[in-house]
Amino acid sequence: MPKPITVRAFLLLSLGLALLSGLLFTPSLPGSFVFDDIPNIVNNESIHLHELNAAAIVDLLATPQVSGTMRSLPTLSFALDYWRAGGVADPATFKVTNILIHALTAFALAWLFRRVLLLAKVSDQRAPWLAAALALAWAAHPLLVSSVLYAVQRLQTMGTLFLVLALLAYLEARRAQIDGQSGRSGLLLAGLMWALALGCKEDSTLLPAYTLALELTVLRFAAADAAVTRTFKRGYALLAIAGVLTYLLWVVPHYWNWNAYAGRDYSTAERLLTQPRMLCLYLWQILWPLPSHMPFYYDWVEPSRGLWRPWTTVPAMALVLGMLCLAWRVRHLRPLLALGIFWFFAAHAITSNVIGLELAFEHRNHFALIGAVLAAGSLLADIARRLTLSMRAQTGACAVLLLGLGGATMLRAHHWSDPLLLAEAGTVAAPSSARAWIDLCSARLDAGGGVQSAHNPQLDAAINACQAGTDAAPDSLNNPAKLIVLKTLRGDDVTSDWARFQQRLQTVRMSWDNARAPMILTYYASLGVKLDTAQVLQSLATLTQRARLKPITLARIGLATLDDLDSPHAAKTYLLRAVEASEPGDPLASQIAEELRAQGHHEMALSIERAGLLHAQSQANTP
Repeated sequence: MPKPITVRAFLLLSLGLALLSGLLFTPSLPGSFVFDDIPNIVNNESIHLHELNAAAIVDLLATPQVSGTMRSLPTLSFALDYWRAGGVADPATFKVTNILIHALTAFALAWLFRRVLLLAKVSDQRAPWLAAALALAWAAHPLLVSSVLYAVQRLQTMGTLFLVLALLAYLEARRAQIDGQSGRSGLLLAGLMWALALGCKEDSTLLPAYTLALELTVLRFAAADAAVTRTFKRGYALLAIAGVLTYLLWVVPHYWNWNAYAGRDYSTAERLLTQPRMLCLYLWQILWPLPSHMPFYYDWVEPSRGLWRPWTTVPAMALVLGMLCLAWRVRHLRPLLALGIFWFFAAHAITSNVIGLELAFEHRNHFALIGAVLAAGSLLADIARRLTLSMRAQTGACAVLLLGLGGATMLRAHHWSDPLLLAEAGTVAAPSSARAWIDLCSARLDAGGGVQSAHNPQLDAAINACQAGTDAAPDSLNNPAKLIVLKTLRGDDVTSDWARFQQRLQTVRMSWDNARAPMILTYYASLGVKLDTAQVLQSLATLTQRARLKPITLARIGLATLDDLDSPHAAKTYLLRAVEASEPGDPLASQIAEELRAQGHHEMALSIERAGLLHAQSQANTP
């Protein structure tokens, strides 16, 4: 039997745990920015804080962000990191902050697990050690690598930190009520932490679901005052009814789409059918945590087009439903197992629902993993009891498990230290991912000096990666577009490559990724790559016919056509279409005209201004 430890000793233990949790991720430094980091941090001038003063911070918080309107705290932290790095977007600076947040979360989680275990009647001698082991199992799990080291996912990790603190405060308040005290200060603190979590990411609205899971399992609505018990039961019943009504009367009508979501290749019904498979995938990654099972990109996932397309859809649905039924059935007999299951699935209640998000992402498990670790730990403890393993054997098995998790995390973190290593690992883990292959192509090209290097030694390797991506993902456009660029740079005959690209452009679904492909061509044309202008113009024309483009996108196409392809007639056509598609009050016409004048195109600027005035007048006269 472990020796009981004091609160002070547990404080030191949890501090050591937090330090170790952070050290596991240091092999990732300095690293680089990836994917959504680019629009949200690197190219987001609103967070580029050069002077630390109140006016600049107020202006920052008032500026609409790419990531959304309810994420002000992470946005402010991004700006502070930019300022702290000396006015540059330095990946290492941002990642160090993310690692610090992870360590703080591990520290708070140890205390949360300790309180949960004590409420579940685990002995004072065992609870602190088990809590520390569970917290370290969460913090050392390789599935969290992409949450911690993907800079923009501070939105998620900071939200989890405040959720853990809110739950800890809630449990302290409920413990006080069980002991006959009011618990008011704890509930107020929980509310404050929840407000901070809501300032990080929208899925923090799920806190009432997490606290309800606590009440159904370890707390059981207990209180010294029977009136408090009745109040909690009635309050949660009303909250559940309100949640169901809100979901049915507002969420579903607002987000449901029988056709494909904009920029996606699946409908709401297909997304809902797919999510049980994704939840089972996450559980597989959690229970068998090999880095090779954890690709950064999930664009290779095929949506479920029916109950048996693929055949795994129905078994996945049965498994999810079976686990939830099991948790409900054993919520009193095995409260920790039930609580873990409830927390895991509750954490996915928004991201695995009707909102048109991507089908899968690892960072959605950041809080969910807390539940999974708790449930798995409960099962392992039960197995150890049934096998009558000695405490030394249990401790040894736990140490081996934690060492394995930590080693896998350090290996995966090392991949994040270099763009080429990360890209190579991505194609190994997801060989049919178009995004993984285009990343590998770009990483190899950049490693050799980019397109502006006269004799890029990595050019052939980059072309091979783009060719592999073109073959592996036949519904993708980015790889064949970049393949044309690189083969042109090498001096190859690209006639057949253009034919394949144009044919795909006319037939594939116009996802957001595919809609960006023609702009890859204009971008490299702006860098001096001698692409076939007629082919590029044809691809832009096909894009504007097949995709629903925003006015600002049409304007960018028009300006790129003018600047990079020297085609003023086509450019004017796109710019006029952008103005005609703009909303009332949108200053797009004047902004385009200003940019045209700055480039010396005065006559075209005048034409755009006139078109803007006519468009505004027609809108004003429309009843």
